[in-house]
Amino acid sequence: MTAPRLLLVEDDPALAELLEFRFRAEGYQVTVTADGDDALMLAAEEAPDLVVLDWMIEGTSGIEVCRRLRRDKATAHVPIVMLTARGAEDDMVRGLETGADDYLTKPFSPRELLARVAAIMRRIRPALAGEMLTVGDLTLDASAHRAMRRGTALALGPTEFRLLRFFMEHPGRVFSRGQLLDGVWGTDSDIELRTVDVHIRRLRKAIELPGAPDPVRTVRSAGYALEAV
Repeated sequence: MTAPRLLLVEDDPALAELLEFRFRAEGYQVTVTADGDDALMLAAEEAPDLVVLDWMIEGTSGIEVCRRLRRDKATAHVPIVMLTARGAEDDMVRGLETGADDYLTKPFSPRELLARVAAIMRRIRPALAGEMLTVGDLTLDASAHRAMRRGTALALGPTEFRLLRFFMEHPGRVFSRGQLLDGVWGTDSDIELRTVDVHIRRLRKAIELPGAPDPVRTVRSAGYALEAV
């Protein structure tokens, strides 16, 4: 399996050097920059598998880098762990709402950061490697373009297959209609938000089995999530 590519954006030279050493020792391919503009350029040249991003950096701020990575189709699904000296709850919420997958306040233990990154990589690595995805009683083989539930093959249209794969790459996470639109159809799509609801209904119908619970959870005023059932 190819070593995961990690983009480390940190302007504290000592901390950047320490984290680069620790991540390389764990088998990651690490690219380091202290500048937000440079980070965006590097991510555009080759999308990383994960970004560790400091909030307060040179050039474009970390929160804006996070926002732009989420808007770009090529990096919209790349996990982002934010590092910051800001410990206030509203700052943490802002970072997560902007698109960060996790949040660590300085000072922190490098061991804790490595553990959090490893947990994220365990979740997404099967999708990166083109292997079988499994969430509860659902399995999806991306390379064979085949999905099954409790051993029964599912008849999915192309869009429903992409939607299911997207959900299975992020189990349990709630996505708004806008996030699903960007993630499945792309940021340059002209599809309307209500179209997402149509395809959610089609997906639900395609994966339903007699006596089996619905794994697609509707979160009122928030969006949808796929749960293991």
